[in-house]
Amino acid sequence: MPLDTSKTTTKPQVGLFVTCLVDLMRPSIGFAAVKLIEAAGCDVVVPPSQTCCGQPAYNSGDKATTSAIARATIAAFEGFDYVVAPSGSCAGMIKGHYPDLLKTDPEWSKRAVALASKTYELVSFLVDVRAISSVDAELKVRATYHDSCSGLRELKIKSQPRTLLASVKGLDLVEMEENEVCCGFGGTFSIKYPDISNAMVQKKADFASATKPDLLLAGDLGCLMNMAGKLKRQGSRIEVRHIAEVLAGDLSAPAIGEA
Repeated sequence: MPLDTSKTTTKPQVGLFVTCLVDLMRPSIGFAAVKLIEAAGCDVVVPPSQTCCGQPAYNSGDKATTSAIARATIAAFEGFDYVVAPSGSCAGMIKGHYPDLLKTDPEWSKRAVALASKTYELVSFLVDVRAISSVDAELKVRATYHDSCSGLRELKIKSQPRTLLASVKGLDLVEMEENEVCCGFGGTFSIKYPDISNAMVQKKADFASATKPDLLLAGDLGCLMNMAGKLKRQGSRIEVRHIAEVLAGDLSAPAIGEA
């Protein structure tokens, strides 16, 4: 989608990749992302033509469908200075897998590499690109943080969320045991191997609960929904939330799994 050049701006133009889950299940995360990106000195545009990043099809081996989705995503976002997603898995798909997926197509390979070079997960963008080290938020709660697999392993996101959470006035961050271990969601993994997935999320819920937090945080909605579902079935009172909501200082939406 071509950018609107009818008004002059010196601010970087960020295309927000909302993600399917945020769009359909938790739009408050998208609004929190917009608030944070704008506070970092950028203009935000949400291309209406965006759809899925293609990860479910890719993980299922349907490369033809994934390639078509990748081309549509590239066309929608390549005109922006940056592409930002409040999801390590979606950002990782665009940044890490699009170039490989389209490498045999000379035209689209070049465009995929160009898009990958300016695509970031939300918290990584704030810290690594915009050099943000603190946010204007206050929340007197005890929280623990789960490192989602894609963000941690594909995008090397580890210190960035903790840097920003440390700046939230009143927030006490307590690390859970095995915070870097998968929660068991894994997209289609949880469907293909439900018993293994359930055992993994049970262990994650136990470790999170052991820290006695008010909030369980992470940067990927798929992981959050998986953990929230397990905790709710156990009758836990722990609120599960995306880190963007906390950093934006807006917990007005119900906790994940509550609505």
